[in-house]
Amino acid sequence: MKPLNDGGSAPTSGATPPNPLLITSALPYANGHIHLGHMLEYTQTDIFARYQRMTGRRCVYICADDTHGTSIMIRARREGRPEEAVIADMSAAHQRDFADFMIQFDHYGSTNSAATRQTCHEVWTSMHRNGRVAKRDVTQLFDPQAGTFLADRFVKGTCPRCGAPDQYGDNCDKCGSTYSATELVDPKSTLSGARPELKSAEHLFVAIEPDHAFLAEWTAAEGRMPKEIANYLAGHFLAEPLRDWDVSRPAPYFGFEIPDAPGHYWYVWFDAPIGYIGTTREWCDKNGERLDDWWRSDKTEIVHVIGKDIVYFHTLFWPSMLKSAGYSLPSRVQVHGFLTVNGEKMSKTKGTFVMARTYLDHLDPSYLRYYYASKLGARVEDFDLNVDEFVQKVNAELVNKIVNLASRSSRFVAKTGLSASYPDDGGLFEAAAKAGAEIGEAYAAFDFARAIRILVGLADRANEYVDRVAPWALAKQAGKEQDVQNACTVALNLYRQIVLYLAPVLPKLAAESGVLLNCPMDRFDLAQKPLVGTPVAPYQHLMKRMEVEAVHKMIEASRAGDPGEAPKAAAAPEAGAAEAGATKYEDAGDALAKEPLAPQCSIDDFTKVDMRVARIIAAEGVPGAKKLLKLTVSLGGDTTRQVFAGIKAYYDPKDLVGRLVIVCANLAPRQMKFGMSEGMVLAAGDGESVFVLSADSGAKPGMRVH
Repeated sequence: MKPLNDGGSAPTSGATPPNPLLITSALPYANGHIHLGHMLEYTQTDIFARYQRMTGRRCVYICADDTHGTSIMIRARREGRPEEAVIADMSAAHQRDFADFMIQFDHYGSTNSAATRQTCHEVWTSMHRNGRVAKRDVTQLFDPQAGTFLADRFVKGTCPRCGAPDQYGDNCDKCGSTYSATELVDPKSTLSGARPELKSAEHLFVAIEPDHAFLAEWTAAEGRMPKEIANYLAGHFLAEPLRDWDVSRPAPYFGFEIPDAPGHYWYVWFDAPIGYIGTTREWCDKNGERLDDWWRSDKTEIVHVIGKDIVYFHTLFWPSMLKSAGYSLPSRVQVHGFLTVNGEKMSKTKGTFVMARTYLDHLDPSYLRYYYASKLGARVEDFDLNVDEFVQKVNAELVNKIVNLASRSSRFVAKTGLSASYPDDGGLFEAAAKAGAEIGEAYAAFDFARAIRILVGLADRANEYVDRVAPWALAKQAGKEQDVQNACTVALNLYRQIVLYLAPVLPKLAAESGVLLNCPMDRFDLAQKPLVGTPVAPYQHLMKRMEVEAVHKMIEASRAGDPGEAPKAAAAPEAGAAEAGATKYEDAGDALAKEPLAPQCSIDDFTKVDMRVARIIAAEGVPGAKKLLKLTVSLGGDTTRQVFAGIKAYYDPKDLVGRLVIVCANLAPRQMKFGMSEGMVLAAGDGESVFVLSADSGAKPGMRVH
């Protein structure tokens, strides 16, 4: 694929500067936390954006949370709070994860914004004006308990082709067949477990077939997208008339209500890409920019980076929407494949479905950024994170070959600094300077693996030089001070070149190396001129080897729990399970007889009670009280509560410290004889024994019980 308008270095004086560049990643959905599969795309985009900035190009990288749809609505109902509260919490969590992985957005927004709503109205009006909107009834599966129509992903059943159980409503993982959700055998709603009903409702459709010829030409343009994607579109969707796009959902639905169709809402895939424009509009308003300079200008190039699973929306529907409303179309749609781990789909049971935060709890994000870059090419290929290769590549290439150049040479010139003039190095610096153009071309073409291969080759040659001159041996010889300084000047300049070229991938290493060498590390063209006559700071540790044990701990933590998922209800046992060999449990039922069930309450009554996971951080007896223990519980961070619990006869206080328990966190404080009780620790009992309720492994203080 040809690179965009890019010279590989900062524009020289008098040269025409390259066009401004607007870059987007696909918007992460607000119903779950970021995992390592997500991070593949955001790392890829961030590297590309950082490289462009280092060449002096004006580059804006925007992103936002994708916030609408049935999933958010159902989750908010389950948690008993407004959708806006759910998406606000997830946005904060997403942005923390991105920041800790050094993803540098110019602006991060939300599709649930006034700017995106305004743009939706604008695009919708243009489609009406162009005669593209039509109405017709659609028959879908409907969940009678949840009271909502079901998208394919909310229905499971038996595959109608091969008979495999527990398959989603659009395709079978076992045989690969595609089908309609209405064809599933014994379908069940994943929201409530109820058997769905067929129900009809009016939907709004947008016709894109009138743009068929335009889309065929646009998708085939050189450099627009990877060749394999363009060929796929031509051979599949564009080989026949394009179907109308269903762009509405009936109430109830969390999203923007369609202004000329009350009770109907734009489908999440209508407003999600429009969020690119809405978020840019917000950035423009904050920075005194004009939206038309970014979305209605021949001088601005737009690049979308997406996964191969959403190509259809970004290369057919989205261009048609942009064209209708008079917005600029993307210069490039860069597409990547899926992430696998150890050659398989990510698995929670195997601990390979790793959340971004779990990774950050155990490993340096620079490791993953480097590994991803070393494997990411411009082609649309699935990407395997092989754990053994991950450890080996980081340690052998990044730590031993690259970072070690600085650690093994800088200490010898901490007092003298670099030589006043650059010594003879046999052409190593000049060769690496020339390699900058090829490295830049690789970055611009999203071929990061090629850039890393070149850089590792430069590191090999630099290490061969250091091994040959052996400054540590020269330092032991009298009268060799200048030779030591010259050798280390060469070694550190070769190191500086490599890290400058690596700065889009490893910004933290570049910044810390700049402190070591007392020089800027923010422009690609700095690698063209050696650094001489400058001081060298005392060496501070730049990067340590990756420990295999830390990887194993991360995998174990991933097996234990996934913060991105709401708790799932246990499946009801099938009839005959005991006869089929399942374990029988002798639960006599006398505890229930002693304390019968309370009268039914509504879901609204239940959600008024805020139960949280808490950790007991202090426990002691209460003088003068026969039954009470005074507990201090932590809800995470600095939030603690004092609770008096009537469990003194059953628990030794020292055995409770550190234990995870469940507390009623919004119980009104109660002044007792012995002090203020600010909650209640939940326990079960039959009048003779008491059992404090505990959270399962993986739960954390502050998590709400649903």
